[in-house]
Amino acid sequence: MKTEGRNAVLELLGTDKNIDKILMEKGGKGSLSVIFAEARKRGVRVQYAEKAALDKESETGRHQGVIAFSTDYEYFEVEDIIADKRSEKGGFAILCDGVEDVHNLGSILRVAECAGADGVIITKAGCAPVNESVIRISAGAAEHIKVARVSNLRTAIDKLKKSGYWVYGLEAGEEDIYAQDFSGNVALVIGGEDCGVRKVTRSLCDKIVALPLNGKVNSLNASVALGIAAYEVLRQRR
Repeated sequence: MKTEGRNAVLELLGTDKNIDKILMEKGGKGSLSVIFAEARKRGVRVQYAEKAALDKESETGRHQGVIAFSTDYEYFEVEDIIADKRSEKGGFAILCDGVEDVHNLGSILRVAECAGADGVIITKAGCAPVNESVIRISAGAAEHIKVARVSNLRTAIDKLKKSGYWVYGLEAGEEDIYAQDFSGNVALVIGGEDCGVRKVTRSLCDKIVALPLNGKVNSLNASVALGIAAYEVLRQRR
């Protein structure tokens, strides 16, 4: 797996992930020296190359002079997310139902990590995987948030409910999210870019909640909607 960009590589170095090597642009300045120092501390091999060589290796076109090569992303289990609660006020999980766009998934991971969620659950089919693009877009958050990849959300939701979670689906036209009590164990389900939370998934939720929309556009981007909802959960727990 390739991790590209200065912030993403620096975040990767701050984890215990196995890094094979770091390819760095010759004559690079600024934060590249910080990345080099962190790599030396961890004993990670740094190889210098011309910008053209990094351009050839880059899959995003935005390597910023550094690319890290590591083992493939290692997913967690749903049980890991349930067991490791970051807040004493309750667990907080996020489920993605058909989020296929890598930009949205990367942004969702960033929101989840910043809002203090314990983890994000995605599906093997119908959802983007955690790849180099997602890691880069998450600005390093993918290295700090647990991501579980499951065959279907039904099983994951069943596990959450058995552990005392109240599952909320985010969908337009339902109960006002600001009228909800998000104390205790909470799971938020965010739908895909085109059709939102699927009907079968909505039937598994304890409640469907919506963000108020006062403009002429009737929907928000998935990661934006999640950001607003996740910070409402955080607000109530402060």
